[in-house]
Amino acid sequence: MQLAVAANESLAQLSNNLIYASMAVYTLAFFAHIAEWVFGSRSKVARTAAALTPAKAGAKAAAPAVQVRSKGSTAVLDKPQVVTRGAAGSRDVPDGPGAAGGTVQGDLYGRIAVSLTTLGFLLAVGGVVARAMSVERAPWGNMYEFSITFSTVAVGTYLLLLALKKNVRWLGLFLVTTVLLDLGIATTVLYTESDQLVPALKSYWLVIHVSTAIICGAVFYIGAAGAVMYLFRDSYEAKLVRGGKPGKFATSVMERFPSAASLDKFSYRINAAVFPLWTFTIIAGAIWAGDAWGRYWGWDPKEVWSFVTWVAYAAYLHARATAGWKGRKAAYLALFAFACWIWNYYGVNILLSGKHSYAGV
Repeated sequence: MQLAVAANESLAQLSNNLIYASMAVYTLAFFAHIAEWVFGSRSKVARTAAALTPAKAGAKAAAPAVQVRSKGSTAVLDKPQVVTRGAAGSRDVPDGPGAAGGTVQGDLYGRIAVSLTTLGFLLAVGGVVARAMSVERAPWGNMYEFSITFSTVAVGTYLLLLALKKNVRWLGLFLVTTVLLDLGIATTVLYTESDQLVPALKSYWLVIHVSTAIICGAVFYIGAAGAVMYLFRDSYEAKLVRGGKPGKFATSVMERFPSAASLDKFSYRINAAVFPLWTFTIIAGAIWAGDAWGRYWGWDPKEVWSFVTWVAYAAYLHARATAGWKGRKAAYLALFAFACWIWNYYGVNILLSGKHSYAGV
C-alpha cells in the first residue's frame, strides 16, 4: 500500500509568504493606479463629448487624419482617433486612451502600476508553485488553493492582453482591487493547511477538469468586467446624446475608457472565446464523476449549477448571434451568467452540501 506523502512545511510556509508578498505588491499597484487616475484627470480629454454634443451629433464624422503640431523645436505627431460605431448604429464614438493617458505624469504612474502588477503576479505564481511542491500534487485541491490560482490566472490574462497590445489599461484598477479582495478572503476565511487529497480527488482528471474550470472562471471575470464598464460608459454617452453635462469627475474617468461599442465587443469576444473550454470543463467533470462515483450525472448541486452557468452563457451568445442582442440587454445577460459562475464557486461550496463538499473550505 502506497503511503501518503507528508506535506513539506517549509515549502508550505514559503507559499504563504509569497502570497502575502504578492498582496503587498498588489496593494502598491492599487495606489499607483489611483495616482494614475488622479494625475491623469488633469488632462483635458473630451473627444467623446465633442463627438456626441447635440450640435455635432448629426454631422458626419470626418476621416481620421494624422496631424503634426509644432512644440518648440520638436514636431509632435497626433495619433488618429479610433472610432467605433455604436451597437445600435447611432453613435460614432472615439475610444479613450484606455487609462489615465493624457498626461505624462499620469501615464508614468500607470506604467509603474502595470510593473507592480507584473511583480505581484510573479510572486503569486511562486506561491502557487510552492504550494504544489509542498505536497507534490496539483495546487487546487480545496477552495483556498483554487482561489489563489484563480486570481493569478486572472492577472495573467490581463497581462497577456497588455502584451498583445490590447487597450485594457482601463481594467487595471478594477482588477487589482478585486484580486486583493479574493486573496483576502482566501487567506482569512478559506485558508486550508497544505495536505494530501482525499481519495476521490486522486485522479489525473483533477489536473484537467479543475485547471480548465479555473481558466474559464478567470476569463469570464475579464468579460464580466468589460460588461460592467460598458454599462457605465454607455450611460455616460447616452447622457451626452441627450444634451446633458456629466460632472467633471465622471468625465475625467469615462473619457479614459474605450467607447461603449468597443467595450461591448470586448466582453462578447472574451466570453465567446472561452465558452468552448467551459463546455469541455463540464464534459471532463462528467467523465471524472463516472470514474469516481460510477455515474456521469447525479444532480449534485455543483453539477447542476455548472450546467446552469453553461446555459446562461449559451443563451447570451445565442441571443447576440441570432436575435441581434447588443448593448445593455446583452451586458445584463453576461453579468447574470457570471453571477451563476460566482454562485457555483462560493455559494454551492459553502452553503450547499453534496459530493463536491469533500474539498472543504
